[in-house]
Amino acid sequence: MRRTLPSRALLATGAGLATAAALTLTGSATAHPTAAGSTTVTPAGHYFKAALSGKATFKAGSVTVTCSASVSEPTSPAGTDTKNQVPPAPGNTNADGPVGGPLSAPTYSNCTVSIPGVTATITTTGDWGVSVRNGSPVAATLTIPTGGFVLRTSGLASCTVTAAPTAEATVTGQWTNGAPSKLSVDGASVPVKVVGGFGCPTTATSSTFTVAYDVTDATDPASQITVTG
Repeated sequence: MRRTLPSRALLATGAGLATAAALTLTGSATAHPTAAGSTTVTPAGHYFKAALSGKATFKAGSVTVTCSASVSEPTSPAGTDTKNQVPPAPGNTNADGPVGGPLSAPTYSNCTVSIPGVTATITTTGDWGVSVRNGSPVAATLTIPTGGFVLRTSGLASCTVTAAPTAEATVTGQWTNGAPSKLSVDGASVPVKVVGGFGCPTTATSSTFTVAYDVTDATDPASQITVTG
C-alpha cells in the first residue's frame, strides 16, 4: 500500500452491483464520520488476506444475489508485489489522512439468485485499492477500477451488470480492530450499467451491496492487522 493514494485502500474487498430482473437498482451509501488525525496500520510490511464472513448480498429492488464465497489474498507473499500489503515503515503511517494501497481483485463464487430459473456469475479484474483512516469509527474506502466488477445472469433473464462502468468508483465502509479484524460495507451504492434483453433493468444506474470480510495477517498468522492513530 502507498500512503499517497488517498482514495485507495488497505484491506477489504467487496464490490457493489446488481442482478437480473425487471426491477430498478437503487441504493444509498452509508456515511461513516471520522475524526481528523494520524493513521497507523500495523504490522508494517505484512501481507493480509480478506475472506468473506457470512454472505455477500447484492440487491436489486426485491431481487437478491447472494454469494457464499469471496476472498482477496496476496499474489506474492514473498515480497515481490505490493498487493494486499501493509506499507513498510514509514509508509504505514500518515500524520493527517488515510493509509492505503493496491488490493488483489476479490473473487466471488457460489452465488445464487432469489428468482427461480436464473443463475449468476461474477468476474473481477483490474487494479483495485483500499484505504483506512483512523477515527470513531475507523473508515475504510474500497476503490473499484473502471469495469472491474461484472455480474452476468443467465436463464430466464440474461443480463450483464457492470460496476464503475465509466470511471473508477469508491465505496465507503467501516473497519473494526479484532482477532481477526473486520472490514464491512452495509448497503453501499455503486454506479452500474445494465445491458440485456427482456427482464433486464437497463435503465438502472446504481446498485447496492452488503458484505463483511475477516482480515488476517498472511505473513504471521499469530498477529493481527490493526488500525490506530
